[in-house]
Amino acid sequence: MNQHPNRAHADALSALRIATADRHAVLDAGMPLAQPDAGLQHYSDHLHMLRRWLSPLEAWLAPYSDGPQGEASLPAVARVALIDADLADPALGGVRADPRPDDDTVWPSAASAAYRWGVTYVIEGSQLGGAVLYQRLAGPLAPHPLRYLRSGAQGPGPRWRSFMLALREGVKSEGEIAEACRGACDAFDRILAMR
Repeated sequence: MNQHPNRAHADALSALRIATADRHAVLDAGMPLAQPDAGLQHYSDHLHMLRRWLSPLEAWLAPYSDGPQGEASLPAVARVALIDADLADPALGGVRADPRPDDDTVWPSAASAAYRWGVTYVIEGSQLGGAVLYQRLAGPLAPHPLRYLRSGAQGPGPRWRSFMLALREGVKSEGEIAEACRGACDAFDRILAMR
């Protein structure tokens, strides 16, 4: 049965949310910045964990030119560079560094575009959570600029809306939706393993 594109979009988004809901809740509760009294050490720990997760993902996704990596409306964002700038900020002077290496997961070299949509859904969605954290922590962690959490002058909202529109066009069939959910769950599982 053919689905109306708007119905497919709702189904893809709903399926991704349902597939990752439990993982998302566990991650939110276990992140370093989930502490009610989060300070600069928590922010440093948060950034190090995200860097270990994102660095290999950015390298894996970079060569692709289709799916979420081929959308003109979604230019690449050097998130690891933002993390590195935050970690180098003088406001973190005296905060201990995390010596652990980047995640060594071998992501599938022949991943479908749908699978990569799912992985990218988790990466893009994490920016929305970062914006919430920025609002809560900008004052308490000042003068640190919290570049990574800030997500630019406009925040993550416009990019997220563009991503969802592109997702509508890129993930339509039941098979694609299932593959996107698998990619999203794998992305969550990798970062959950780093906590």
